[in-house]
Amino acid sequence: MSNMGSRVLIYGGKGALGSVLVNHFKSMKSWVASVDLVPNEDADFNLILSESTLQGQSDQLKKLDDELQGSKLDAIFCVAGGWAGGNAASEDFVKSCHSMAMQSMWTSVLASELSSKHLKDGGVFTLTGAQPALKGTPGMIGYGMAKAAVHQLVASLAEPNSGLPSDSLVVAILPVTLDTPMNRKFMPNADHSTWTPLQFIAELFANWCSGVERPANGSLLQLFTKDGSTSVVPAEK
Repeated sequence: MSNMGSRVLIYGGKGALGSVLVNHFKSMKSWVASVDLVPNEDADFNLILSESTLQGQSDQLKKLDDELQGSKLDAIFCVAGGWAGGNAASEDFVKSCHSMAMQSMWTSVLASELSSKHLKDGGVFTLTGAQPALKGTPGMIGYGMAKAAVHQLVASLAEPNSGLPSDSLVVAILPVTLDTPMNRKFMPNADHSTWTPLQFIAELFANWCSGVERPANGSLLQLFTKDGSTSVVPAEK
């Protein structure tokens, strides 16, 4: 099937990866909604979250009901998130755990709620985990803990009676390092040939929407990049 006329929602649509996704799907003539703290001017519809509680943000997302008027979405891509380091002895340990929960777990929970309501049967729902969170992450405990929760959420949503539409695909991408402007700023001397290009992810998602090389439901897909070439490797369960 063609992506012409498809309808997608990008949760975190103003971030580095979210912005690339918005532009990519717009170029494919899709209708694109963005959910974020600030608008993405290239999206067809923006839903701005200003509430500071999880329930408050959930209530704000009900505005999508009025916009869609019962129309279903072909895909929801949750690419919101952030990073914080620190071990249990760090001065900002509790603060970092809280911010990571808000940026990774809250967004994933709310995107899941949207998928249960607005995703079409057979639609695509992606969440964003992290490859390092498959193991312990002592130098970034809050980050690893929040991302591991996302991995568990995917496992739950992929089971029968999870509340997602029938035949929908739910997976998480598990990048190591994404090639974002912020990462380049803070790690200018890193080996950028091992960083995953954002455009690769956009094309991967578009393929899944078209039914091309769709992974198994519930997959945790590690993104390994070497010499500028990226491979998608399902994590062992």
